[in-house]
Amino acid sequence: MVNPEMSGANWESPVKRRLREGRPVFAATITTASLETAARMAELGFDFLWIEMEHSPITLETLRNMVLATRGLPALPFARVPVNEIWMAKRVLDAGVSGVIFPFTSTPELAQQAAVACRYPPAGRRGSGAGLAQRSWPDRECYSDSEHYYDSADRNVTVIAIVEEARAVERIEEIAATPGVDVIFIGTSDLSFSLGLRGDQRHPKVQEAIARVIDAGKKHGKFLGRPAGAPEQVAEYIKQGFLLFQAPTEMDFMAAGAKHYLGPLAGPRTG
Repeated sequence: MVNPEMSGANWESPVKRRLREGRPVFAATITTASLETAARMAELGFDFLWIEMEHSPITLETLRNMVLATRGLPALPFARVPVNEIWMAKRVLDAGVSGVIFPFTSTPELAQQAAVACRYPPAGRRGSGAGLAQRSWPDRECYSDSEHYYDSADRNVTVIAIVEEARAVERIEEIAATPGVDVIFIGTSDLSFSLGLRGDQRHPKVQEAIARVIDAGKKHGKFLGRPAGAPEQVAEYIKQGFLLFQAPTEMDFMAAGAKHYLGPLAGPRTG
C-alpha cells in the first residue's frame, strides 16, 4: 500500500498536517530489529512508527534499513534516540527519519537543544551531510535537489520532547515555551517513578503533574502526547487535549493477537 500523500510539490508531513488540523495521530512502537515487522506495521493504519532506540537493541544500521523498508508506506519513521544530544539526533536524521523523539527533556536548555538539533543553520545546528536521508525522504523533489531537502526537512521534521521527570514539571512553562519543539510528550511511567510512586500512573500526584504539563502545552501552543495502551483510553485523553499517542509495541500486539485467537480454543485444547 503506497501512501498518496508521500509525493508531490510542497509536500507536508502527514503527521504534522493532522496535528495542525486537530486530528489525532497514532504510533506503533517498534522494539525488534525486524524489517518485515516494521514494514508490516507501517501499512496497518498507524501514522508513524516509534522506532525505539532507547529501550531496545535497535542500531543505527537497522534504523536506516527500516527507513528504506518503509519508504512510500503510510506510516512515517520516527526514532526515539537514547539521549538528548545534537550528535545523536544528527545520526538518526541523516538516516532519514521524519521525526526525533528526545527522552528526559527535563530543562529548557535540553528542550532548546532538541529543537536546534533538528534544523539547519541559521535556525539550528544540524550538520550538512544528509545524502542518505535525501535519497529516501518522502518529498520526491529532494531526490535530485539537495538544497530542496534542507528546506523540506526544516519544515517537516517533527520534534518531540518527552517530559518524564519531576524536575521537568517544575520548569514546564519554560520547556513548553521553547520555539521549534512541536510536541510535549508525557512519559507517564517514568514520571511516576520520578515522583517516588514506582509506576502508579493513576496516583493523584501523577495526575496533578500531568495537568500542569497540559496547561503549559496549551498555553504555549504545543501539541500534547502520551502513551495509550488501550483504545478506550484515547477518547478520555483527547478530551484532556492530547493528540499524539504511542500505541503498544509489536510484541504486545503479537501477544494480544495470540490471546484473541487462543482464548476461544481453551476448551478444545485442554479436552
